Amino acid sequence: MAGNRGDKPGFGARGELLVVIQFALMIGFALLPVWHPGLGADAMDTSGAWRSWLAAPFAILALVFGAFGSVHIRDYLTPLPYPVDHSQLVQHGVYAIVRHPLYASLLFAGAAWTIYNFSLSHLLALGVAFVFFNYKAGKEEAWLTERHPEYVDYARRVKKFIPWVY
Repeated sequence: MAGNRGDKPGFGARGELLVVIQFALMIGFALLPVWHPGLGADAMDTSGAWRSWLAAPFAILALVFGAFGSVHIRDYLTPLPYPVDHSQLVQHGVYAIVRHPLYASLLFAGAAWTIYNFSLSHLLALGVAFVFFNYKAGKEEAWLTERHPEYVDYARRVKKFIPWVY
């Protein structure tokens, strides 16, 4: 198992560079200016209530997935995509709905912010984040399958980020 960890040069044995990239993306998203061309202050003011209603479900999903994802995997929680040595495959709670609730939580939070601000710059950044988390989750899933052969069946039953969709 240890021999396969460093199969991609430059990512680190446990995916350390992926964590650095993840935090850079998160900080970049937070610092990115809101850009909604063609929408003036009046349009944003008058649409505030319905933008809040549109963004709220995504924000709630982000909170639920983040909180329950952390609680259900608390004994094995690590920022690294490589599983801790004492890990067990968690398939209950929110992990019965999506395989990567913590990544999904960040994506749903980004979607809520993007929708609330009608920000095209954040929409682009969210697309980049989705591609990144999809890649990081793939690396993690390869390691989880190596450690837990039953992961293959779990991955067939449970979607990656979006319940019943993807």
